[in-house]
Amino acid sequence: MEDLKDVIAKNLTELRTSAKLTQLQLAEMLNYSDKAVSKWERGEAIPDIRVLCKIAEIFGVTLDDLVKEEPSPPVQPKRKLKGKHIFITALAAILVWFIATGVFMIFYFIDPTEKYSYLVFVVAPLPTSIVLLVFSIIWGNRLTNAIASSLVDWSCAVIFHIFVTAFAPDFIKIYFIYIVAAVLELLIILWFVYRWYVSKHGKLLINIRRKKGE
Repeated sequence: MEDLKDVIAKNLTELRTSAKLTQLQLAEMLNYSDKAVSKWERGEAIPDIRVLCKIAEIFGVTLDDLVKEEPSPPVQPKRKLKGKHIFITALAAILVWFIATGVFMIFYFIDPTEKYSYLVFVVAPLPTSIVLLVFSIIWGNRLTNAIASSLVDWSCAVIFHIFVTAFAPDFIKIYFIYIVAAVLELLIILWFVYRWYVSKHGKLLINIRRKKGE
């Protein structure tokens, strides 16, 4: 087992340095901490099979290349994939505003709705934030998920405020909606902090159990 640890450590270090990646950059691509990558490269621990497969995918090698003494020459890791995800997400968000512009033009040239046609752009941030949340869940991380969730929360609050102001200007207690939004924001923050805490301590317990098993 120690020999395998050393082989994986050596191969991982060579692959990473050849690709000009830091331990932190590789850790972010794997959704792990740089401390975990450092342990792997020092031969103090072995990544599980799922992580090894992900590492092989990133560097364009086979799983066998990671565990044998002379790995194949690495190819450039797929760092462009993140840029592609950002492009697709941005394109989807722009599409929402393109559709909103079309709807605005329709309402603007209809006499009964012309006065309120601007409300289309008031509503547009909500579907935009929902689109961002969906793609963040697919490709993002906890931080982007939290930001996107917050955008949904505050978009709803602003939409409610503007609609009430437009259709019920005499309603003076509209500020309550921001109290509700602030409470929801606090719940969002607490939820993602809780998930981070559970994830961090869960990995710690797994490492402790593995060490005891050794």
